Amino acid sequence: MNIAFVPARCGSKAIRFKNIKLFCEKPLIYWSLLALQNSTLIDKVYVATDCNEIVEVVEEFNFSKVNIYIRDKQNAQDESSTEAVMLEFLNKNSFKDDDLFMLVQATSPTTTTYDFDNAIKKLKELEKDSLLSVVREKKFFWGDDEKPINYDYKNRPRRQDFNGVLLENGAFYISNVSNILRDKNRLSGDICFYEMKDYNMIDIDEQIDWAIAEEYMREYVLLK
Repeated sequence: MNIAFVPARCGSKAIRFKNIKLFCEKPLIYWSLLALQNSTLIDKVYVATDCNEIVEVVEEFNFSKVNIYIRDKQNAQDESSTEAVMLEFLNKNSFKDDDLFMLVQATSPTTTTYDFDNAIKKLKELEKDSLLSVVREKKFFWGDDEKPINYDYKNRPRRQDFNGVLLENGAFYISNVSNILRDKNRLSGDICFYEMKDYNMIDIDEQIDWAIAEEYMREYVLLK
């Protein structure tokens, strides 16, 4: 079985009720759930929330694969880690050790069904333990030691000749149930990545992110 897990707390200090605020005319969380609902490889989707308002909105979508999981209050605080609620969920349910577990971020609405399905295919084809989504960042980075991290400033490359670095964008992570329970982490063992387009770099956290993400969504996802 392939399981998708979408954490969605009530609390959001920068944007109130962010997960259900209208984004391109739909609640933000709708877009991730729609992409998962349309996946041919995801069997079940769980929204882990502490919030009645989120429950009501998600249930109105009437997506057949989507289930609600009410997370414990101690794992729904500002300081609560995502790993904590993942482990809570897995310990309260009976899944097989080799079931795939995909952690999905509702604040990355430009992630598509194509991305989810192809990432699962890649993980299985490569026979890796875990996978994470990344984007390629073609910028020059410097360290606190005042030395360049990823290029030689004496031989500055042209952008088209520069490979850049891979940046974890947080859109999704895949591992299996036994790995997560054993290592208590979303990633472990032999790790591979799924590279996404540069517009998938956005992770909505502040109001300015919201405006940019809506433009990306309209141009690169909804108009296709």
